Amino acid sequence: MGHIYVVGTADTKGEELAFLAERIRAAGGAPLVVDVGIRAPTIVPDIPAPAIPPTEDRGTAVTAMAAALAAWLPTRRDLDAVVGIGGGGGTAIVTAAMRALPFGVPKLMVSTLASGDVGPYVGVSDITMMHPVADMAGLNRITRTVLAQAAAAVTAMARTPAATTTKPAVGLTMFGVTTPCVTRVADALRADRDPLVFHATGTGGRALEMLAGSGMLEGFVDATTTEVADEIVGGVLTAGPDRLGVLARTGLPWVGAPGALDMVNFWAPETVPARFAGRLFHRHNANITLMRTTPDECRRIAGFIAAKLNAATGPVRLLIPERGVSALDVAGGPFHDPAASAALFDTLEAEIAATPDRRVERLPLHINDPAFADALVAAYRSITEG
Repeated sequence: MGHIYVVGTADTKGEELAFLAERIRAAGGAPLVVDVGIRAPTIVPDIPAPAIPPTEDRGTAVTAMAAALAAWLPTRRDLDAVVGIGGGGGTAIVTAAMRALPFGVPKLMVSTLASGDVGPYVGVSDITMMHPVADMAGLNRITRTVLAQAAAAVTAMARTPAATTTKPAVGLTMFGVTTPCVTRVADALRADRDPLVFHATGTGGRALEMLAGSGMLEGFVDATTTEVADEIVGGVLTAGPDRLGVLARTGLPWVGAPGALDMVNFWAPETVPARFAGRLFHRHNANITLMRTTPDECRRIAGFIAAKLNAATGPVRLLIPERGVSALDVAGGPFHDPAASAALFDTLEAEIAATPDRRVERLPLHINDPAFADALVAAYRSITEG
């Protein structure tokens, strides 16, 4: 084993950091205590806090410390795992650095914020958040128990080798309404590829493209580009304006489809913004409300996708399922809208600049027809295997 980095503010959490390090050592790990406090530490850390510009403003100091740690921690070649402890400031500092570490490096954050919305701290990384129940303001029966368990957990994580395979990894995107398609694609690829399926809920798309940018993926079968609809129209499951931007930066081969672009996602009905009153909705479940995209929205969505695909530096194949893009978009279904579909398909075909390496193909199939999944697989193999 290398070292388990034990990170926190030694000016306010010195006693807890020392206890955590001692428990890691007792479990057979090799801890290094890293101070990220902005004042004098109450213990002697193994690695002192980095120098940051002096300031009286705590928020500015926390931001500077987070940036310094995020730049430094990924350079450590002896790092097997990292465990952090903190409240609001400490959590912001340590998780910023954890997010800069590669996937697979164990990352455990013991934080008083772990019982709330941890999205801003975790992002799309593989950080594990652990709630300490009591505030870490000294050692007691609760904090000793939690920190001892954290020590045992991170030591075991550091000892566990990452799963490996010689198969190239392929990123797939899926929604409930495209599951039959993507499941069949994954099954067809599994013999010689490692299919990684991402739920297209905003976080999924960002995670997919983060891994692609890290060099982990061979390419994409991006059948469910629905996150673009949320970005353009104002839904809650957007992956942000950089969705598909990784294609220009990496040149990875991409095969995709306009899966679930017939819908925009909102939470429960009462959360839908008033500006959408009178639109066509479908209640997916008690917490998810779907709204049918209009022809004008479909044209804007298609324009966004076309611009991203035109900027791609690798091979691109977009397959259009003319008989429907989701389980709801089928003859007699709640989201069947030929005018909206025509606006989407025609704009994609018109605005994507065709080249030998960038092609659009329309198929007289529904996205969940087995033949459409087979066509996606065939297209992927054609651009990755020649």
